[in-house]
Parts: sequence; C-alpha cells; structure tokens
Amino acid sequence: QVHLVESGGRLVQPGGSLRLSCAVSGRTFDSYTVGWFRQAPGMEREFVAAITLSGRNPSYVDSVKGRFTISRDNAQNTVDLQMNNLKPEDTAVYYCATDDLPPSVISRPNRYRYWGQGTRVTVSA
Repeated sequence: QVHLVESGGRLVQPGGSLRLSCAVSGRTFDSYTVGWFRQAPGMEREFVAAITLSGRNPSYVDSVKGRFTISRDNAQNTVDLQMNNLKPEDTAVYYCATDDLPPSVISRPNRYRYWGQGTRVTVSA
C-alpha cells in the first residue's frame, strides 16, 4: 500500500509564495512518477506538474510555467511544489499522486492509483 500526505497549504495574498510538500511511503518511492494536481470548487481535477524517477524534464501545465517548480528528494521520499507569484485562480485543493507511468500519460489524473488527501491553497487579499 502507498501512502501520500500533502502539507503546506494555507491562505496567501496574491503575489505571494507557498511551498507544498508531499511525503510518500509504503513502496520504493524512487521508482515512481509523482504528480501534483488541483481541484477548484465545481471544477474537474487539473494537472499542475509532474516529475519522473530521474527528476529531469519535469512537466507543467502552461498556466503555472515560470511560477511553479516541482522537485523531488529521493532520500527523504518527498516531492515539493514551490509556488511563486500566486494568483487568485491558483486557489484550489492541491493533491499529490504517484504511480508507475510512462511519460506520455503523467498529466492524466485517471492514470494514477495512489492519492493523498489534499491540502487547501487559498489566494486572496
């Protein structure tokens, strides 16, 4: 069984920064892709970023490119999402997920079997 726990979500003003962390346990962490997704009220779950085993060539949705950075620490079994210049439209519950996936599908939430419980990010003045 795989267990994921997100942390770091809170209320932040527009233009501010947050760092979300995803702690993964229960299997060989460094064999799996880890993705970050978000879901705003009334919206479908949306891909944000993902990082594969190697950590090279992380993927991002266009709306966060240049503002968000995903990174992984295989020694600590964590994947972080650094979010800068936050905007109100970034408000959502953020989830991390993991699975053994080919790079071509890492943006598809329905391909991940293992999910955390989510952490809420609110960007508001």
